[in-house]
Parts: sequence; structure tokens; C-alpha cells
Amino acid sequence: MGWIAENVESIKSMKIRDTLSQLITLGMIVSTALIIWKALMCLTGSESPVVVVLSGSMEPGFKRGDILFLHMSEAPFRAGEIVVYNVEGKQIPIVHRVIEVHEQENSGKVDILTKGDANGADDRSLYAYGQNWLKPQQIMGRAVGFVPYAVHACRGSRSAGYNLEGLSDRVFKA
Repeated sequence: MGWIAENVESIKSMKIRDTLSQLITLGMIVSTALIIWKALMCLTGSESPVVVVLSGSMEPGFKRGDILFLHMSEAPFRAGEIVVYNVEGKQIPIVHRVIEVHEQENSGKVDILTKGDANGADDRSLYAYGQNWLKPQQIMGRAVGFVPYAVHACRGSRSAGYNLEGLSDRVFKA
């Protein structure tokens, strides 16, 4: 009987070791992902260096499920650039093209107007109540690359093509 009890205890302790090992491995995976995300934030200057397109408002340039890579630089915003911005009161960032930039020379104040390529009107109706222009601090980043159909490829519904060198010419057509 003593031999059986010893083996049962040995098996129980192995399960505890396996469980602890799995928890430590999971913790390391989560920690690594967070470190990579923070490193990307530092390298790109963007609070969200990777975003997924959720609507068809930028078609044909970007489709639902495309993954965009963002970068935030000190360069002035220009009409034609594709930016991702946050609107007060909304949790989901919006991917649209800059169509107008107004900079006041004496104060340096910059006002930005955006529009989705597939939309008929500008984004003023998407901005916070009473806001007609975006401020530079609302911009999360500029699109610098993308992976088309990435979410669909993960689900197996479409094949993915990769373009990490920058946005294709079809995207920059105004």
C-alpha cells in the first residue's frame, strides 16, 4: 500500500508541475506579445501601430480585413495621406484620407478634414458634436503599409497577398 500512495503523490506533484509550467509558458507568451507591442509603439510613434480595416469606406484602396501598419512622424499632414484617427466618444478608430489641411501661419494651428474614398461626403458627420475639423492630436498614425485580406486569410476565406514595402499606387490615387 505504501508504494501505491507514493506513486499517487508523485503523479499529483507532476500534475502540479505541468500546470505551473503551462502557466509560466502562457505568462511568457503574453509578456512577449506586450513587449513587442510596446516596442512597435516606440518605433512607430503611434499608440496603435497596427489596425484592421473594419468597414468598406476606403474601398477600393482598402477592404474589410486588411491590416494597416501605422507610423506617426513630425512631418506636416498633407492632402492625400491616409490617416487613422480617434473621435471623442467613439472607441473604434477610423481609417480615412486627408482631403484638406488648413494651417494658420501666425499661430501654427492645424485643422484637418478627412473623407472615406467610398463615401460621398466628408467626415464632419463622424466627428464629435460641433467639431468641423480634426486636430493633429486626434491622429493616431499614417498608413505606411498594409497586408490585404489578412483577416480573411486567417479565416481561410481568401488568399493573402503581401505588400509591406508601402502602399500601392491604387491607394494614393486621389
